[in-house]
Amino acid sequence: MHEVRIAIRQYMNTLFFITGIGTGVGKTLVSAIVAEALGADYWKPVQAGLEDGTDSNLVKELISNPHTQVHPELYRLQTPASPHIAARIDQLEIQSKAISQSMQKIIATIGNKPLVIEGAGGLLVPLSETLLTADLIKQLNARAILVSRNYLGSINHSLLTAAYCRSNGIDVAGWIFTDDYMQYETEIVQWSGYPSLGSVANLPVINKEIIHEQAMRIQPALLKMVNES
Repeated sequence: MHEVRIAIRQYMNTLFFITGIGTGVGKTLVSAIVAEALGADYWKPVQAGLEDGTDSNLVKELISNPHTQVHPELYRLQTPASPHIAARIDQLEIQSKAISQSMQKIIATIGNKPLVIEGAGGLLVPLSETLLTADLIKQLNARAILVSRNYLGSINHSLLTAAYCRSNGIDVAGWIFTDDYMQYETEIVQWSGYPSLGSVANLPVINKEIIHEQAMRIQPALLKMVNES
């Protein structure tokens, strides 16, 4: 087991919101790695789709450090669809105030530990008729970690995500890249202006040992980011 010692100076800098350039880019994998690396708690406030298991349960299975606690979702929606549609089917409305209040309760219990918050889908996924994931990031005063998976078209999707963050005042800590297709990382970092925090190759096996190994690879960059915030 590894010990994580982090000098956290401000409350708002302990919140990291994992979002991505789309669906299926590896946000849950990255969330587990970041939580493992920082000894951070994990929370996914909105889970859409329950039949195949939840992201929270997967993260819980992949974490090996003794510090991380996985907090229960606030909204557990049955349908694997855009959260605003899944909530409509369940006759619910996702409200940013309720998410913020729930987050405050979590923060009150974890002290200076960082909190990794995982979003649903990409940056502009609607949570309600009036609330986008990007809006929620700003309202929670969280720093965004952008996940980009290497695939044909990912440069465009990555730079669109970065441009939206910059033009809308979203605080971006940097990129974490996943997969191996043609290695677009250098160009995306250069053109977006946001740094790389690390990359995760295509993993044929995903288990606690692999997550811990990947976490140790990117831990120095993450600790540097936290302490310079």
